[in-house]
Amino acid sequence: MSERRRYWLILMVIAAALLLSACAAGANPAAGTAPEGESVAGFWLGLWQGIISPIAFVVSLFNDGVNVYEVHNNGNWYNFGFIIGAVMLIGGSHGARSSGR
Repeated sequence: MSERRRYWLILMVIAAALLLSACAAGANPAAGTAPEGESVAGFWLGLWQGIISPIAFVVSLFNDGVNVYEVHNNGNWYNFGFIIGAVMLIGGSHGARSSGR
């Protein structure tokens, strides 16, 4: 790989990481109750937060205002979405199967 191509690849990875970190789950100061007028996190938000969980984890190491997992959620549907999103990120069963080759 040429030096110029490697430079652009690294630049694009950094830009993508910054873009996705802007979508990370935020802090939840009132874990027991939702703020007035806001709904709880459901399946779709769980799916999205599962996909961005590695980026949210790295950001949470440096920023106390970011959490990987939304504490105020609707229960099993959020959890299901979060797990599906995390599994999609690593390639699911296909990713596990192809790593042995």
